[in-house]
Amino acid sequence: MQSSRSRAKIPDMKSSVELSEDMSQRIDRLAERTHLTRAQIVEDALSNGRSLAWQEKWVAGVQAGIQDADAGNFASDAEIIGVLGKYDKLA
Repeated sequence: MQSSRSRAKIPDMKSSVELSEDMSQRIDRLAERTHLTRAQIVEDALSNGRSLAWQEKWVAGVQAGIQDADAGNFASDAEIIGVLGKYDKLA
């Protein structure tokens, strides 16, 4: 029976860590989508407490926003003025 864990040496890091094959693949996909290195993704998770799931969700939200913008889906001028006016009254 083969283990589903693999030892991964993450480039530019001084340590290696055992990751499940699934986790390793998720990091690879996230690195591809964000143009970050595997080391940067792991460093962000460890230094800033941003789990891999959080990073994946954040990137998906940003990409959805870019797709909406590319499709011309923006708030109307009236909606923007309404939001700005709401916060201007709080100052």
